[in-house]
Amino acid sequence: MTLGKMFKLPTKVGKFAMAAVALATLASGTVAQAQTQRLAFSGGPDGGTFQFFSNGISILMSKSMKNVDVSNMASAGSVENLRRVNSKDADFGIVYSGDLYLGINGKLTNDANRYRNVYAVSYLYGAPAHLLVREDSGITDVAQLAGKKVAVGPAGSGAAASAQRFFESVSLWDKISPQYIGYSQGASAIGDRQIDALWVFAGFPNASVIQATTSNKMRMLQVYEAAQKGTLATDHPYYAPVTIPAGTYPGIDYDVVTVQDSALWVAGRHVDEALVLEATKEVFSDKGLDFMRSVSAAAKAMTVESALLGVVTPVHKGAQTYWTEKGHSLTESQK
Repeated sequence: MTLGKMFKLPTKVGKFAMAAVALATLASGTVAQAQTQRLAFSGGPDGGTFQFFSNGISILMSKSMKNVDVSNMASAGSVENLRRVNSKDADFGIVYSGDLYLGINGKLTNDANRYRNVYAVSYLYGAPAHLLVREDSGITDVAQLAGKKVAVGPAGSGAAASAQRFFESVSLWDKISPQYIGYSQGASAIGDRQIDALWVFAGFPNASVIQATTSNKMRMLQVYEAAQKGTLATDHPYYAPVTIPAGTYPGIDYDVVTVQDSALWVAGRHVDEALVLEATKEVFSDKGLDFMRSVSAAAKAMTVESALLGVVTPVHKGAQTYWTEKGHSLTESQK
C-alpha cells in the first residue's frame, strides 16, 4: 500500500462518518417528530364561551407540555363534543354535565346510545340560560313566547338541547318555532327583528349577549321563575338556580334569576392517564389559571376547590389522581 493511499483512507472514513452522523441526525429528528402527540380538542360555535375555553386549554397544553400539540376544533357544542370524544374523533372536549349524565345513561333527546367512553376532567364554569327579547316586543313573561320564533343555538348543540328541555318542562316546546342558529347570528337576527327571542346557554358575560344588548334595547326574562311552574327540577335535577347580577349587560339594570348547567372539561377513555394527569396539573397551576382567566372572564370560576362542582359522572383516572392529591374525596358516581 502506498503512502498516498494510506493518507487517503482516513479522509474517506471521515466522509463516511460525517454522512453517517448526518443520517443519524435526520433519523433522530424524524423520530422526535413522530413522538409528538397530536391531539384534538372539540370546542364550540363562534362567539360561544366553549370556543374560548377549548382554544385556551389547547394553547396552554401545547405550550407547557413537551411533545404535545393540541389543535382546537370548531363544533356545534356540547352534544357534538360528547359524540366526538366518545368515538375518538376528538381527545378532549367541553360537555355540559347534564348532557354527559344523559348520554352515559342513554337518555339524550332522540338518542338512546350510551356514551360511556367519555370522562370528566374538571368543572370549568357554570353555564346559565339567557333568554332575551326586545324591549319593545311587549313580552315580559316566558309564557308569552307561544307562537314566537326563538333562536335556540345550532342543531346538535348543548344550547339547543337545554332549550328543548326547558321549553318542554313549561309546555311550550311544541308552541314555539325554534330557530337553529348560532349565538352571533342570533344576536344579529333579534336586532333585525327576524326572530322574537334569543336563548344563549353560556357563561356570563357572553360576547353575543353583549352584542345584542349593546346594539338594541333588550329585556332578559326570569327563567327560574318560569321553571318553578314546570317540571324542570324533577326531570333534570342537575340544573341549579343562579343569578346574573344587574349591570352584567348593557341596559339590564336588574338581577336575572335563571338556571345553569355545569360546563365540564372531558377526556376520552382512550387518552393516556399520565397525559391527563400532566394536563390537569398544567391547566390548574397558578400560571395556567392566570392564563385561562386572561382568555375568558368566566374562567374565574376555575379553582382547585371547585374542580368537581356539578360532576355527577365518572372522572378520568388521570384527573382522579390529581384531585385526590389535592384533597378531594370522590363520590361513588365520580369513581
